[in-house]
Amino acid sequence: MTETHETLEVQLGDRSYEIHVGANLIDRAGEFCAPLIKSNKAIIVTDSNVASLYLDRVKASLKEKGVATEQVILPAGESTKAFGQFQELCETILSFGIERKTMLIALGGGVIGDITGFAASVILRGLDFIQIPTTLLAQVDSSVGGKTGINTGYGKNLVGSFHQPRLVLADIDTLDTLPRRQLLAGYAEVVKYGLIDDFAFFEWLEINGKKIIEGDKEARKYSVLHSCEAKAKIVAEDEKESGKRALLNLGHTFGHAYEAETGYGDTLLHGEAVAIGIHQAYTLSTLLGLCPSQEAERVSHHLENMGLETGISRLKKPDWTSEKLAAHMDKDKKVSDGKITFVMAKGIGQSFLTNEIPRDRLIEILNNALNEKS
Repeated sequence: MTETHETLEVQLGDRSYEIHVGANLIDRAGEFCAPLIKSNKAIIVTDSNVASLYLDRVKASLKEKGVATEQVILPAGESTKAFGQFQELCETILSFGIERKTMLIALGGGVIGDITGFAASVILRGLDFIQIPTTLLAQVDSSVGGKTGINTGYGKNLVGSFHQPRLVLADIDTLDTLPRRQLLAGYAEVVKYGLIDDFAFFEWLEINGKKIIEGDKEARKYSVLHSCEAKAKIVAEDEKESGKRALLNLGHTFGHAYEAETGYGDTLLHGEAVAIGIHQAYTLSTLLGLCPSQEAERVSHHLENMGLETGISRLKKPDWTSEKLAAHMDKDKKVSDGKITFVMAKGIGQSFLTNEIPRDRLIEILNNALNEKS
């Protein structure tokens, strides 16, 4: 019996593509992917964790539709998004004797999607690729919108490109295999959509958020669909992040600083960093008189009630200083004319962009975070 699924479209003219969300889509990968593959060959890029779970099923589904496959299995984890692994990935793909009609398929979480998409954008000056995201974070955020890239010693995602996929296939059954910590990290990106401009969605999450983590299929499907719909709308309006799309970085400017200091590893997952960053963005907004304190407290309470940390006491090292953390923010991609662009809030569902944040207020927030007791 064929499972029902929902379909959304990212509207970008002749580069538009569909997002399919539902259960049991992994075993139907060939049905969705084969019509988009211009030759009879695809290269599946995945990681060592995901390969054992889903690689054979995707390959079998594609084989049924006459598509031959090769595979590249990368190490799992954020540290894979680096120059060394990127070079190895590109050279391995080239070793398969590909041509411009060859399709790349990213099977995994955000790391796999980002590095595969970046490889697709530059190999033979551009290959098509498909996203099959297997984590909550990738399904609701990183697989949609065409941002690809790798990290550098100077910061997160500082080398990359905009390269839209041909298809996104989000199978919510893959979320069943995720550890709770990974689900919570993805949840930080889900709640972000409510905080940006959708108060009603935030209220829904206050009631249903724990159902998403605990495995409720309908809650998971709705949260993925709603998040993708919100992001697709923003991407269609501002593909290259010249304006409104930057709102999707709520919490990220702070969060990326902590990721850089902790070395892009398992110490701090991306979504965990975003949750801390959201808390600090609302705290700074309150300090500047932009946001009522009860609104900021409501956001922080929800994050903590879900099981996400909002402080850095577990992470901080003796050599961390507010100026050192602020220096990471100075290297952010959204810096313009030497000023950091922050996503601030007037309240829940009322986010806006500004680069007029007084340096002394930023330092004050960072000092407060550093001085918090565990």
